[in-house]
Amino acid sequence: MECQTLNLNPQFLYTQNISLQPKNLKLLKTTSLSSSNNPNDQQLVSTATINQTQIPKTQAYNVKFKTLGACKLGISRYPDFDYNADGGAGSGKATEVSDGQVSIEFDVKQLYIPPLSTATTKFLGLPLPPFLKIDIVPGSFRGAINQESGKVDLKFSAKFCFSVGSLYKAQPLLVETVLTSEESKGKMRGGRGERLDKDGKCRLVGVATVEPINDVFMDTFLSLPAECLANLNAVISFSSTEIE
Repeated sequence: MECQTLNLNPQFLYTQNISLQPKNLKLLKTTSLSSSNNPNDQQLVSTATINQTQIPKTQAYNVKFKTLGACKLGISRYPDFDYNADGGAGSGKATEVSDGQVSIEFDVKQLYIPPLSTATTKFLGLPLPPFLKIDIVPGSFRGAINQESGKVDLKFSAKFCFSVGSLYKAQPLLVETVLTSEESKGKMRGGRGERLDKDGKCRLVGVATVEPINDVFMDTFLSLPAECLANLNAVISFSSTEIE
């Protein structure tokens, strides 16, 4: 009768009854290192563990941004405008960079912020004249949000296009600031925001310096260069998907 040799190596017996699933790799590596004195065996198991963990999954999010009423905008020495930004909206993508911290990029082509007009804006309690309008054309909107603390920091740039009917159109005013849920403070203007609550509501503030635009009327009227302040009520919401 032919004799067969039974391999009683503990590592061999162990691996016959367990699949190399990621959740079992740590246990497999520990068992093999303690039960085998062969350096080659240890190297093979270690390599298998590394290969399994080199394909991490990234948490990606769809993010939506909406502006609400009871906002304020101010520039130079003038009192703040009461601004109803209800109806503004945008969407973008966010990627988790650490626990709770997400990096956000909004699609500015799809981002709409209501213009300052007689329907949306009051100055000293009175609506703007019907012929006066300031369109807001976003240039970039990106930054970071901590979903655990609710802290928001979003870099925002836009062109503010001032017009008086068809009679006058000024060169765009370029505004660049960080809209934050924390404190934003310049030399003359400042404000403090509010962090995201459980419903995604927040208040974002940002101070920026507006440079002269080589337009005698606007430069003089606004005393450019001058600081401006944005104070916005907004809602930021997330829906998550998982990507490789």
